[in-house]
Amino acid sequence: MRKFGTMNRRAVLAGGASLLAAPAILKASRASAQAASFKIGFVNPATGPLAPFGEADQYIMDAARAAMAGIENNGSPVNVEIIYKDTQSNSNRAAEVAVELIERDGADLIVASGAPDTANPVADQCELAEVPCITTVAPWQPYFFGRNGDPATGFDFSYHFFWGLEDVIANFLNLWDSAGIGSKAVAGLFPNDADGNAWGDPELGLPKPLAARGYSVIDPGRYQVMNNDFTAQIAAFKAAGCEIVTGNMIPPDFATFWSQAAQQDFRPKVVTIGKALLFPSVIESLGARGDGLTTEIWWTPSHPFASSLTGESAAQLAEGYTKASGRPWTQPIGFVHALFEIAADVIKRTAQLDDAYAVTDALAATDLDTIVGKIAWNGGPLNPVKNVVRTPLVGGQWQLDSGAPQLVVTNNAEAPEIPVGGAMKLIG
Repeated sequence: MRKFGTMNRRAVLAGGASLLAAPAILKASRASAQAASFKIGFVNPATGPLAPFGEADQYIMDAARAAMAGIENNGSPVNVEIIYKDTQSNSNRAAEVAVELIERDGADLIVASGAPDTANPVADQCELAEVPCITTVAPWQPYFFGRNGDPATGFDFSYHFFWGLEDVIANFLNLWDSAGIGSKAVAGLFPNDADGNAWGDPELGLPKPLAARGYSVIDPGRYQVMNNDFTAQIAAFKAAGCEIVTGNMIPPDFATFWSQAAQQDFRPKVVTIGKALLFPSVIESLGARGDGLTTEIWWTPSHPFASSLTGESAAQLAEGYTKASGRPWTQPIGFVHALFEIAADVIKRTAQLDDAYAVTDALAATDLDTIVGKIAWNGGPLNPVKNVVRTPLVGGQWQLDSGAPQLVVTNNAEAPEIPVGGAMKLIG
């Protein structure tokens, strides 16, 4: 429970500093009256194997800064500063830079994405220091239960929006059912990390709901991230007659597995992998072997949503990034942009910007239409547990028919408002 009326850790640190710097504060009082300041810390991987999650970060931050240039809090101007930290694709580093943002930079709000590897350690540090935090791009189960969350109480300062394993499972099953494959044996590839352990969990992950639909998961056990030999897994999958492959992998691990599968004559008809197959750069690197791979789809230019911050449609946001960078759009663009939509909305509504409790109260009361859909932590049907909002998810396929990889929505049964762009085809 939050201890209202008590001073939090940041307030104590700030109080000590203010006593030492009293003359400077008195001199700045007139400027402070003219415009309050608000610091947003942004943590994401810009380098390392998870770098594709942060590929568009600079573009999104530049747009957010421009859009928030004239922002007001209850009629008073606010100077917003965004401070960026690269996790280097390392969860320990993510925790370290979160502490840096809190204790050295004085962040008033921290936002993060980049899978549970980033979201979880950042949210944990914010919870410990009593700093409001918004995270995304991590299925809610690895985020919530990976942090030992209690559904009865949730968290005090950290809030999350993304889809859950129930959504990805439903979409994977819809893809496989539509493929009409005879074999129901599914090859499972689950790394020894927060995502892999959640996806492969026999009770809370894929095995149980897949069994209810007649599929069986062949799970050889957890492999270590950045694995260089999938021979044992491939042998188990061939012996079981698997024609479907699923799991959650980082791009380098999938590239290694997919190359070795070809070398060892393992030729499944459907490959549906989370995380690794999200990015066009990964598909480009696979060449012809990328054609027909399937994945969950969180966001596309055809999603029927618009930004509350800039007014752009999903199509306009994606087009703007492609024009500025020369690169194809990527799925995290919409969700990272939404982090700043929510942050701007919180700044506008907060009763007292320099009070972490007031900022958190405004965050908890969010009810906002964003570029990824409605975000509201109000206990409604899209809130499976406290502090979590589920967002829409569909299924689709990478197709190379027109040369460059195109991510095509082929099944929208779980989110009919998102249009289908084509039909699914089997590999090979």
